[in-house]
Amino acid sequence: MEYIQEIRVLYSDTDSYGVVWHGAYTKWFEAARVELVEKLGLELETLEKNNILFPVVELNIRYKSSAKMNERIIIKTHISEIKQASIVFEHNVYEKETGKLRVTAHSTIVVTDSGAGKMYRRIPDDILVKFKKAI
Repeated sequence: MEYIQEIRVLYSDTDSYGVVWHGAYTKWFEAARVELVEKLGLELETLEKNNILFPVVELNIRYKSSAKMNERIIIKTHISEIKQASIVFEHNVYEKETGKLRVTAHSTIVVTDSGAGKMYRRIPDDILVKFKKAI
């Protein structure tokens, strides 16, 4: 399963050089992860009420070329790997008009019990089943 979002780069997304500020990508990747997780049938508000959170523990971004203000970009996100205690999301950012690859990234989340303040050593089965639908 892949989540695709189209974004118009706004002035507030850019730095003083007129290119997308690196922090804007993290915001877009978070939005994509949330949308993908919710499409799998996992409601984040319900999980949070049950003390289950999905914090990011790793984020790697590789900048290939600069996106600029008013450019339309396409962000494609999918789950690339499910491990015993973590899930890896891949993100690819393209210029819409040319298809040029701008950025590649991967982010890793874990499942935590916010009530106990601990990370699950294994992703709970009911959550794991839903994530596996995306592969």
